[in-house]
Amino acid sequence: MSHISTVRYTGNLHNDLTHLQSGNTISTDAPTDNNGKGGAFSPTDLLATSLAACALTIMGMKADDLGVDLASVHAEVGKEMEANPRRVAKVTVDFYLSGNLDGRSRTILEAAAHTCPVAKSLSEDLVQVFNFHYV
Repeated sequence: MSHISTVRYTGNLHNDLTHLQSGNTISTDAPTDNNGKGGAFSPTDLLATSLAACALTIMGMKADDLGVDLASVHAEVGKEMEANPRRVAKVTVDFYLSGNLDGRSRTILEAAAHTCPVAKSLSEDLVQVFNFHYV
């Protein structure tokens, strides 16, 4: 197994994360409801957001197979925490897609979203809700 990233704790509940292949860097901060400043994604925000990014990536792969353009597609992500033990209890992803997509494409893309590796890697205790909006 090779390493994919480094994480450097910089103090005050802040981390800098670097993707080794690209050099891309993002930061995390603890959320305000857990002693942090909320100045960046929290680690649990990244988990929830990773679910949406993974689903959109898999949908993009299927869209390429279908000859469908998803360039204007976006998602909004919500998460609900549980206190004991502190964990992500629910992630809701609202996908906004073109209303011009035909029924077959919609069915295939929606099914593809649920097959993403992040979705399959999360605990079955974590509720995942995907809502698809065609605008």
